[in-house]
Amino acid sequence: MSVIDRPKGQQPTATYDSAFLKACRREPVPHTPVWFMRQAGRSLPEYLKVREGIPMLESCMRPELVAEITLQPVRRHKVDAAIYFSDIVVPLKAIGVDLDIKPGVGPVVANPIRTRADLDQLRDLTPDDVWYVTEAMGLLTRELGATPLIGFAGAPFTLASYLVEGGPSRNHEHTKSLMYGDPQLWADLLDRLADITAAFLKVQIEAGASAVQLFDSWVGALAPADYRRSVLPASAKVFRAVESYGVPRIHFGVGTGELLGLMGEAGADVVGVDWRVPLDEAARRVGPGRALQGNLDPAVLFAPTSVVEQKAQEVLDAAAGLEGHVFNLGHGVLPSMSPDALTRLVEYVQTRSAR
Repeated sequence: MSVIDRPKGQQPTATYDSAFLKACRREPVPHTPVWFMRQAGRSLPEYLKVREGIPMLESCMRPELVAEITLQPVRRHKVDAAIYFSDIVVPLKAIGVDLDIKPGVGPVVANPIRTRADLDQLRDLTPDDVWYVTEAMGLLTRELGATPLIGFAGAPFTLASYLVEGGPSRNHEHTKSLMYGDPQLWADLLDRLADITAAFLKVQIEAGASAVQLFDSWVGALAPADYRRSVLPASAKVFRAVESYGVPRIHFGVGTGELLGLMGEAGADVVGVDWRVPLDEAARRVGPGRALQGNLDPAVLFAPTSVVEQKAQEVLDAAAGLEGHVFNLGHGVLPSMSPDALTRLVEYVQTRSAR
């Protein structure tokens, strides 16, 4: 029996019987729940208006602003879950790592980690370091009511990639060089990042998150053997650290078709699938006992509505035999995507899948 089959040591919360949490628990649902990665921001004009002139990291540290941005897609699209507005590098910034998010580039680290001495940049994360998360989540859970709030964090590998490369990388040369060339330093780096990530997720859960998602955006760059040896132990440590809370744990990566089984093995209750692998095949790779999330190609949203609905139906059909399914895109909402197209997609999925 999964740890999420029933609440542990507490009465069901307002969100417990939501379609989203039921799907995560692999229970019958009134309709297939739907939410979108990066639904908070990017494509919404109301987001661009409230964020105008405010740097990304600063916007993540203003509780009222975070709450407003998180709520915007729930109001507009009527999605079945909200996802907390933040960035995966926030906990690193909170512990004093010298980094910034450069527009059009992404996270840039001033002093990349390449030697054992560089590990000194990574101290433990405490709740006081991210007080604004606790405050914002308190605002959100009061406003959301029965709509679940998803917390999230970057997975150890993806955080390590930014820290070692000094920023985004296409080939991850420095990252792989460290992983292959100094496996003990690599293991120590990921272990420390696992502790920081787990602490960050615990803050979110204790502040009211109904589920958490671990984003491993860059792990698709690895072969399965390298993932099992050099990444899985740290990701599993994160999932174990939050298991006792009894909230669903979602694991998502991009280009991870060959890793799906291993990602589930790391401890996820729900495995996110990008658009490259059909959900029925993904279910075979992941194995029984886990729900799936996904997996419409985001680019489909630029096609005519009839095409979007056709492709969405294909996803629903592929998911028909799954133990549990949360509809999502196979990656995040694109900045130039029409908000109206997203709203129509939510309505289509909820209506067509209604029991």
